[in-house]
Amino acid sequence: MIKRTAENRLVDWVKKKDRKPLVLRGARQVGKTTLVRQFAEKMGLELNEINLERYLRLDDLFKSTNTERICKELEAIAGRNIKGESSLLFLDEVQATPHALKALRYFYEEVPSLPIIAAGSLLEFTLADHSFSMPVGRIEYLHLYPLTFSEFLSAVDPYLCSYLGSIEANDIFPETGHIKLLERLREFFFIGGMPEAVKVYQESGSLSEVSAVHRSIVNTYTDDFSKYARQQDLMLLQKVFNYIPRNLGRKVKYSNIDRDHRSSKIKDAIQLLTKARICHQIFHSSCSGLPLHAEIDENTYKLIFLDIGLANHVCGLDWLAISSMIDQALVNEGGLAEQFIGQHLIDSNLGLDPPRLQYWLREKKTTNAEIDYAISHGNWILPVEVKAGKSGTLKSIHHFIHQKNSAIAIRFDLNPPSEQEITCLVTTGGASEPVSFLLISLPLYTVESLSRVIEHRRKTVCKKCGKKMVIRTGPFSTFLGCSAFPQCDNKEKYQEPPEVKVNKDL
Repeated sequence: MIKRTAENRLVDWVKKKDRKPLVLRGARQVGKTTLVRQFAEKMGLELNEINLERYLRLDDLFKSTNTERICKELEAIAGRNIKGESSLLFLDEVQATPHALKALRYFYEEVPSLPIIAAGSLLEFTLADHSFSMPVGRIEYLHLYPLTFSEFLSAVDPYLCSYLGSIEANDIFPETGHIKLLERLREFFFIGGMPEAVKVYQESGSLSEVSAVHRSIVNTYTDDFSKYARQQDLMLLQKVFNYIPRNLGRKVKYSNIDRDHRSSKIKDAIQLLTKARICHQIFHSSCSGLPLHAEIDENTYKLIFLDIGLANHVCGLDWLAISSMIDQALVNEGGLAEQFIGQHLIDSNLGLDPPRLQYWLREKKTTNAEIDYAISHGNWILPVEVKAGKSGTLKSIHHFIHQKNSAIAIRFDLNPPSEQEITCLVTTGGASEPVSFLLISLPLYTVESLSRVIEHRRKTVCKKCGKKMVIRTGPFSTFLGCSAFPQCDNKEKYQEPPEVKVNKDL
């Protein structure tokens, strides 16, 4: 059994007083059905699971508004009362009878005590069908993605997972623990987070069996093309499918995908794969204000794949290739590290919101600049780079900091955590101007702790401008003052810092 953090979301949902029917959304084979079964077992709920692909005739029944009649039919299928206090009704493959989704509003209004979860494959196409009216305000959504690195660790190395979760933002990293985590990270780069692939590796330790699972999942995805694309578009869809893993994190240019089709056709193919949750579009945002997605350019975007393990399989990268890559190549070449960070940032909103992620791009004749990802935390807009190298090579971050007046930047690489005050010159329009910022460098495997790290840093910087707070001594007391003084005159009470903890478990 693989523990999913999404179980916690289901626990929160089922305990709500004003609970609504829940629709579980996500790509094929990310573990939706297994998640519901494990949740029901954990909570001691009597699971009434009905696979609607086996009962297509029920679609006409769901068209009615008679919940009593619907319940009696479902009870006949389940062979027991489905409305007990400890029951859970699970309508799987709900896309097979779309009117079941519409009927959920009547369950919410007339049978509110019954917990109901609906899930299905390619559900996004049903939800996007404009001829179909969804019960707005009567249902909730939970988005499920492949396993995260910590979920992978909990399955294959529980102690190391516990160790990673115990590290605080101000801890000193033991080298042994860092090395062990990097070894597992390489494994995850190859295996990825598809539950079946992780389960096979957990049980057998066989990477060849993992490859067989990848092959099966990829074949399932390509076999699905005919379910949502016209026959004449299947070859183009396959071409786009193969293009994405080979061009992770690169700005999409339709001419690079296929010169024989119109841009509009290629764009449509990308939209289909996005609806199937096989890929995610990362749109350029001007990053001039919040929310970031309100300022996106829908014509400028890059793509990442659903899962890093599947991406490697499509590219033909085997374990030998990944295990033999030098560290700098693993981070900087082929987009693998950017894929890893991207699929975790998309999953960082606890599944409560649709997949949404942005990046920043500046294209000029003299100087281009691109930030891999742009994220927000409170009222902060932060650039995130995935790059190995010295701080002086982070030219794009320098331009972003200068243009957006940010105070903190995030870099992911393979080194232990570090913080560095950077001061440099940025040349724009023939003139050079100084910029200063705090560069927080984190190892890739800590991506799930990013929000915690940023929150810890918020407590030590100026609440007004985000610049570093420094200790100052006045005539009557010692206080914290903004390093940007006199431009910022913020002052805060000074407290002695806690003793730094050294984790010696590894």
